[in-house]
Amino acid sequence: MAPVLSSTPETLVTRGWSDYALLDSGDGRKLERYGRYTVVRPEPQCFWKPHEEAAFERANAMFDPQQEEEDSGRWRFDQHGPIDAFPLKWRDVRFMGRFTPFRHLAFFPEQAANWEWLDARVRTLKQPKILNLFGYTGVASLACAAAGAHVTHVDASKKSVAYARENAELSGLADRPIRWIVEDARKFVAREVRRGSKYDGIILDPPKYGRGANGEVWRLFEDMPGLLKGCAALLSDDASFLLLNAYAARISGLSLAHMMAEATHDRGGRIDWGELALSEDGESARAIGLSFFARWSA
Repeated sequence: MAPVLSSTPETLVTRGWSDYALLDSGDGRKLERYGRYTVVRPEPQCFWKPHEEAAFERANAMFDPQQEEEDSGRWRFDQHGPIDAFPLKWRDVRFMGRFTPFRHLAFFPEQAANWEWLDARVRTLKQPKILNLFGYTGVASLACAAAGAHVTHVDASKKSVAYARENAELSGLADRPIRWIVEDARKFVAREVRRGSKYDGIILDPPKYGRGANGEVWRLFEDMPGLLKGCAALLSDDASFLLLNAYAARISGLSLAHMMAEATHDRGGRIDWGELALSEDGESARAIGLSFFARWSA
């Protein structure tokens, strides 16, 4: 039986929490608070004017992109100089914020909407086996582990997995059943399919482009359909979910939903899809759409 595809998109909005807030946005930039630091990063979708231009100039750190490449560039800091890694928290998960060379701070705050959904979903299950592919620094993995899941965390970057393990220690979750694996996601999934492994939930948050642990090239549009079908084959008979998130200018939630429907064509269930957004604080809050998702659930 084919899954039911939702006829309307959903916008999952992340609002500020104690260690994060989108304070203002406009003129192609966003002003954010990470713990006690304020940060300015480029955001081309902010066509409007900021509420308080002067607040951007008072930020502790600002990312200057290289020409047209908004994801690469350098950080400029205020008179206090460069900032080392610093602790942050989301619910039971503690992790380090880091000023990376790619304008990100070692996690993606808009994903908090997905973390909330995963936390609620996992808590309805009895010690589910969860696979997190492209797991990066591990916040989603740790959110699932804190909710009671057995987690397999896979990322091609040895450094990212090392950071994820540090975050597990920081969160007091190092003794939870988490497998940390440095490997290309496609190779790992293919091997698990051959082994007959099964998971109760799978998370996919791939980049648009990347390289595997041994130099394998990942291209979202070319490689995602095959990987998603492999993930569907890893779902247990009573699996709960398969969550796909993607950042790419040429993609949409609806296209991800149709790809998800093709991969899960014989599983029944439901597919929801839409956009993840960050919302400013305050009465005149504006929201910025930052990624798209499709989610199969039983």
